[in-house]
Amino acid sequence: MTATEARDALSKVPAVTLGFWIIKIAATTLGETGGDTVSMTMNFGYLVGTAIFATLLVAFVAWQIRAKRFHPALYWATIIASTTAGTTMADFADRSLGIGYPGGTTLLFLCVVGSLAAWHYSLGSVSVDTVRTPKAEIFYWVTITFSQTLGTALGDWIADAGLGYEGGALVFAAGLLLLVAAYFWTSVSRVTLFWAAFILTRPLGATVGDLLDKPTNQGGLAFSRPLASVILAVFIFGCIWLLPQRAGRHPGEDFAREEV
Repeated sequence: MTATEARDALSKVPAVTLGFWIIKIAATTLGETGGDTVSMTMNFGYLVGTAIFATLLVAFVAWQIRAKRFHPALYWATIIASTTAGTTMADFADRSLGIGYPGGTTLLFLCVVGSLAAWHYSLGSVSVDTVRTPKAEIFYWVTITFSQTLGTALGDWIADAGLGYEGGALVFAAGLLLLVAAYFWTSVSRVTLFWAAFILTRPLGATVGDLLDKPTNQGGLAFSRPLASVILAVFIFGCIWLLPQRAGRHPGEDFAREEV
């Protein structure tokens, strides 16, 4: 086994491939429809919904940290828990606390920056390639959860600003295309591009999810939230089964162009 293979074997996060981003976008869309199913369709409200999904998230993160190797289903279940928790937390901050979309987005952006700053100060890097210890994993999942919550608030803000759900989805899709262009044709930090893409996929999923399940008088297609959530869950686990899933490196400074 080479040094690279030995290092990758210690990782409990998947290599960044096209399949990774396909599943990530589907998971963020499921987070929106799933979170809305519990808080709105089932009428539990944002606070109770947040408590439910936050409890699941803590349980999955603890399981993920205790695991000895990469388990695709466990990893993506934790991502889904973080994105559904992010949906209800963002809605609770924006609506129940009354700080609005701009206030919620600003607060959550500061949380993401603070988490990354604390991670870098503590471990010297925010590259996902370094996630091989419990301490690094905790920083990783805290940052991911804040980014998922930020993405929900940002997606709702852009859609509510007059662009609607379709317009919001196009804006975030265009933003992701710009990041792809920067990856292939510039020398911008790969770590920065990864986190920017990770954050932007969340509002893309949020606007697509809202487009699917919001009433037609609010610009949505009025699909059943539970049905949309089930279809997305089946699609995600189909992708996990069919697409290559292995532990590996994320884009970093020392191997900038090896993987997409």
